[in-house]
Amino acid sequence: MSIQLREVSKSFGSFQALKSLNLTIAKGEFVAILGPSGCGKTTLLRLLAGFEQPTTGEICMNETQVAKPGFSLPPEKRRIGMVFQAFALWPHMNVTEHVRFPIRHHQETPPSIRDREQDRIADVLQMVGLSEHGGRMPHELSGGQKQRVAIARAIAAEPSLLLMDEPLSSLDAMLRMDMRREIQSVHRQTGTAIVYVTHDQGEALAMADRIVVMKDGRIEQEGTPQDIYLRPQTEFVAKFVAKANLVRGRWNNGIFVPMSSDGTVQWAGPEVAPYFQACGMYPVRPDQFELCPSGTAGIRGEVTNVQFQGREYHYHIQSEDGTWEICSPLSFRRGDNVSLRLLQTSGSRQEALTR
Repeated sequence: MSIQLREVSKSFGSFQALKSLNLTIAKGEFVAILGPSGCGKTTLLRLLAGFEQPTTGEICMNETQVAKPGFSLPPEKRRIGMVFQAFALWPHMNVTEHVRFPIRHHQETPPSIRDREQDRIADVLQMVGLSEHGGRMPHELSGGQKQRVAIARAIAAEPSLLLMDEPLSSLDAMLRMDMRREIQSVHRQTGTAIVYVTHDQGEALAMADRIVVMKDGRIEQEGTPQDIYLRPQTEFVAKFVAKANLVRGRWNNGIFVPMSSDGTVQWAGPEVAPYFQACGMYPVRPDQFELCPSGTAGIRGEVTNVQFQGREYHYHIQSEDGTWEICSPLSFRRGDNVSLRLLQTSGSRQEALTR
């Protein structure tokens, strides 16, 4: 199923939750809607599901209009599946009954699935790794198993679009990693288009084909995970997704001179967006800085905080330009004076550029 949103906005009284959104989702595409709380991402999901009507604009699925002001095709007629933040399992139904429910009760369930109900239930339970748990009740399941049941129920009727609203936020860190792999596996096996709402940058970067970053009801930037992370176009995307340090300075013919240097430090920026060049800034991710002992050519700073993270250390470095967050495998102590150099990608090796 392909989806088109054309000039879609949504207001609740005087509050405008979405502002003239234009977005296309291709058949079978995995799109993550990423943004902080209150940016409009859940409102967008509710519009796609048919729970809300747009204030302006239209939503089309497979070139058929399903929503406009004053009209919204109900959810049961859209061939969609939904996975909620809360598991939303029915306590009186076992795992098999949860999977059977949409097959029998969704109006758009294909006859080929209705006619082979038991085979479909077995296939779906195998897909999510619950073949041996069909008779269990929700209270007998772990958190990860409950989320698998929710996913199985959502895909049982073979939806053309799967909507997922922060589905992993209630799980612990290890379970989230496992469920990421499960969701990716389901996507590969079903080919269903997925719209995945999250505020977790790691989830979006790890799973999605395309990320749509939202802020204040608007689309701030959209692109592949690599584009969003490596080539942010605005200050918000640079800080929210890549956790970039915004170094101030001046640009001259594509070369940046940080204000906190003596003028001898110069950084090339062929992929830095025009926005940052116009604002006199250079976005530097925490892993793009190389920490060196004091006296090495570079920007001077002082270590003000250290966190050991196993493979690397996370530092807060106080420079003339402010406090920066930096990741490094090298060990320094709080109070150490250091020099910072920018790592520029050159083939598979990153090399420091200073002059």
